[in-house]
Parts: sequence; C-alpha cells; structure tokens
Amino acid sequence: MTPAASSGAAIIATYRFPPGIDAARQAEIIAIGQTLGSADARFAGREQALAACRGQVLEVRDCEDGTCAQVAFPVGNTEGDLGTLLTMVFGKYSLAGPARLIDLRLPPDFGTRPRFGIEGLRARLGVPERPLLMAIFKPALGLTAADHATLLRSVEDTELDLIKDDEILGNLAQAPTLERLRACRPVLEAIRDRRGRDLLYAVNVTGRADVLLERARALVAQGANALLLNVLVYGYPMLEALAADPAVGVPIIAHPALAGALALAPDHGIDYGLVLGRLMRRGGADVVLHPARFGSLPFTAADEARIISALRDSDCAWPAVFPGPSAGIKPAIVPALLADYGRDLVINAGSAIFDAGRPPKAAVEAFFEAMAIPA
Repeated sequence: MTPAASSGAAIIATYRFPPGIDAARQAEIIAIGQTLGSADARFAGREQALAACRGQVLEVRDCEDGTCAQVAFPVGNTEGDLGTLLTMVFGKYSLAGPARLIDLRLPPDFGTRPRFGIEGLRARLGVPERPLLMAIFKPALGLTAADHATLLRSVEDTELDLIKDDEILGNLAQAPTLERLRACRPVLEAIRDRRGRDLLYAVNVTGRADVLLERARALVAQGANALLLNVLVYGYPMLEALAADPAVGVPIIAHPALAGALALAPDHGIDYGLVLGRLMRRGGADVVLHPARFGSLPFTAADEARIISALRDSDCAWPAVFPGPSAGIKPAIVPALLADYGRDLVINAGSAIFDAGRPPKAAVEAFFEAMAIPA
C-alpha cells in the first residue's frame, strides 16, 4: 500500500468484473494505465517521482455477481475536482470492456461542498422536521411565461415548499428562462408575504458551459431563489462551478437525466450509488432527484437504498443532502416513501399535482394529508 493510501489520503476505487474476466490482471492494467500509462529507460533515476503517481492494487476478492478489485490512486493525480477524478479512475478504461465502478472512497475534503444540504435547506425554508414537497410545472412544454405564473397562483394558498421547471424546458422562444422567472416573481413575493417564508422556484438553467454559468448568475441577480441543473448532461464540473460561485449562492436541485446511460447496464458503467449519490453530494447538489422504486420507472430497492445512503450517510463531515424520489409520485405511495426514507426527503410530484383531475391546491393538500401533516 502506498503512503497516501495508508494515511487515508488516497482515492480508493472498487471495480466489479463479471465471471470470466481476469480481475487481477485488469486491476493491474487500471493501476498503471490510469496513472503512469508507461515509463521506460528514458526516465531512469526518476523512479521515486513516478512511483508517487502510480496506482496500486489493494485487493482482489470474490463478490456477488463476479470479482471485485480495489485500486488506490494518489490524490495528487487530480485537481481535487470530480472531472479529473473520473478521468483518472474510469475515463479511458471505461472503453475497455466489461467492468463496473461500484464504489469510491474519497478524502474528507475532496470535491465541492453543498451550500445548503439538508440542514441549510430546512433553515432556508423554515421547515425543521417534516418532508419537503416539490411540484413540477406541467405540461412540460408549450406554456408561456404567463402560464407558469398562472399555475403558480393555483398553489399560492398552500404550504408547498418548492416548484421546478421540467428538465426538458430550456431557454425556448415560447417561454424564455428569464421571462418565466419575471412572470413568477410577483407570485413568489406574494407567497412569502402571506406565510412568512419562501416557496423556492428552481429555474432550469441551460446552455453552453460559458452561457450556462452567466445565465445562472443573471437569474439569481433577477431574484431566482433556486436552480435546477441536468447535472449528467452538463457534467459534474458544471455542478461544482455553480455550487462554488458566490454570485449564485442558491440551492441547486440536481436532475438525473442521462443517469441510465451511465448506470443501467449491469456489467458496465458506474453504480447508481455513485452517479446519483456520492458524486452528486461531493459535487455540491442540495437536492438530488432520482427514480423511486414505487414510481413509474423501473428501479430496484437496492439501487434506491445505495443512493439514499450515499446522500445521507455520516462517513465524513460532508453535509448530507436531500434525496428526491421522483417519477410517478402520487399521494398513495407517500407512506411507503416515508417508511424507506424517514422525513429527510423531498417528495417530487408533477402530474399528480397539475394533472390530477382535481384543482392543484387540493392535490397539494392530498400530499400533506398522506404525510399526516396539516397543509
């Protein structure tokens, strides 16, 4: 074991290989190929410097559905961010054949801290104990900015905590992002005046990397009190940039769009517990939306449990962040959600509020009744 690994400062990655793969050989390929690549006689006399950059295989063992291998990587091979981390531990090797990255143990200070997390978001909203309830503007497309304000008014007299754009809605001519915010701001201000606390509107921030960051700053300057980001589409580094930017400074809701492309294949890709769990938390998200096993998308209890654990565990001093079970969420499944999650969750509902065959206010009240909490 390298000095960095033995001191707890190393990055330790765990890979699972399916039966028939020589896991020990592949682990050595990863340890060398994802760090030094190669070193020949031209670099004689620099062995110590090169060794400090080399990965090292720590363990190869049988595990469920194959063989698992642990590889330690020097932290100094990264810039302390998720982009250089993922390039090192799985980047090029992800093209090599069947292998799945199933766990990452990171140093306590690695990544970008969430600005709020569970404790901060509860304090921001003035909701110390109960689950939070989020709505989604529906229909996702085809509405004007004024339509968004009308939908918001329909839940104005409720205790709804958050509302967000659909992830599909970008800065489109039918309802430009800044116009949506401007149309909704008077309603948001009226809600704050009535009940003495904010309703957070997570505006979907989109565009090329340079445009997206400037757009986020402009939205906050115009009064946006939360942002939605399709993290896996724009990259974990974009999440980190938003979370660290003092000109942003609002809660960030992470959407799981594209997660299946990274995590769904059983013998390839990256485990959901990392994709929607630890990496989102270490990237600065305050709420991470993901499929609920009771909802409309196929999702297993085991995948859900690994995400929840990674978002809320206490294995480091990193702030815990909210899981947000999504996709087909209805009042009838709320008791099961509470049994799985406890009260530290954001219940995320779209059609069940704005297309439920009853007024949106009544739909919101039904969710609070399901939580056994007066609306």
